[in-house]
Amino acid sequence: MRLLASFLIVGVFAGTASAQSDGRRGGPSSPPATMTRQITIVSSAGARALADACTSWAEKNKLVLAMAIIDWGGNVLESHAMEGAAANAIETALLKARSALRWRRPTSETNKLVKSGENLAPTFMNDFPQPGALPIILDGQVIGAMGVSSGDGEKCAGAAIEAVFKGQATFVGR
Repeated sequence: MRLLASFLIVGVFAGTASAQSDGRRGGPSSPPATMTRQITIVSSAGARALADACTSWAEKNKLVLAMAIIDWGGNVLESHAMEGAAANAIETALLKARSALRWRRPTSETNKLVKSGENLAPTFMNDFPQPGALPIILDGQVIGAMGVSSGDGEKCAGAAIEAVFKGQATFVGR
């Protein structure tokens, strides 16, 4: 075990030195290019805008619902329940959002896979494959998800994603 740990440490330092010497990264303190990557995340202002856009859509459609917006790591950025929403509505929205994030697809699609028997994994992985949530995809990268506690949740989330990201982000694609 000690030999393996020594080998791994030497390998990491050797990789760092070669990456620095061949000019792929900027100075001696920079990590090798293969050890980091740039990511895009939904900001707290973006999450608030998504909640506001979904609320506006729901009011126009005479719906009372709750929503949860999470980042690419599943962390809650924003949650909101409209007046009169069920007591479990925020938790339901959050469970849906986490399922959309994990499976990288609308929860209505995951629901169909479970119902058809094609993929039963969501049922034993503590997911909530019920329609109402969408992943948020920008430049092919999942940057978050939005879950809504309503039968029309995906429509609300889709309208919000469209309004906030103005066609630059999508919620489908693999």
